[in-house]
Amino acid sequence: MFFYWDPIFFLFAIPPLLLGLYAQMKVKGAFNKYSKVPTSRGITGAQVAQSILRANGLFDVAVEETQGMLSDHYDPRSRRLRLSPDVYRGNSIAAAGVAAHETGHALQHSQGYAPLQLRSALVPAVQFSSWLGPILFLIGFLMMRWIEGDFGFYVALGGLVFFGLAALFAVITLPVEFDASNRAKRLLVGEMILDQSEMTGVNAMLNAAALTYVAAAVQAVMQMLYYAFILLGRRRN
Repeated sequence: MFFYWDPIFFLFAIPPLLLGLYAQMKVKGAFNKYSKVPTSRGITGAQVAQSILRANGLFDVAVEETQGMLSDHYDPRSRRLRLSPDVYRGNSIAAAGVAAHETGHALQHSQGYAPLQLRSALVPAVQFSSWLGPILFLIGFLMMRWIEGDFGFYVALGGLVFFGLAALFAVITLPVEFDASNRAKRLLVGEMILDQSEMTGVNAMLNAAALTYVAAAVQAVMQMLYYAFILLGRRRN
């Protein structure tokens, strides 16, 4: 926005930025390494997902190929599991781990996993607040500088609430992703898709991916705290 010259901003922004860059490096490194290691059964990511779905009675979830690098996701609205080409067609430990993780989200959805339901319910509000929050905060902050009274403060506070909603969404995402990864690890071994010796690569992949969600949550919380800091500091002045 308009606070980039504020040294305090960098105290809040740089730690989560560095954590995020480190997490992305770990994910790409783990995927590049284990995408070259084939599974002992010669099974693709699509076959891993279909096997887990069938074993859990989810015959109405479609497994589709989608474009993009690590663009894998589960869409609860259409009940479709979309896997990137390297995962969908790939016969590798990395592909198996990613496919099993995304299938874990389908299982969460079918079983009414509460954090996933809450996150899904928040999606429209977060999409709306992601652009309205900064606008409200900017308008309110400028009003506090140029207009007497508390109206500007409350407008900016409304923007801060929207920042808080985004932070809440990022925090709620953590148990959703951690649970999906734990399910994936159990299912890959329980369904005898991979053996224990192959789980080292899966663990490296999924643990690195989990760190990216931690970094996103830290970034969202630190952003909210920064704007709260400058808003309350301005009000005291």
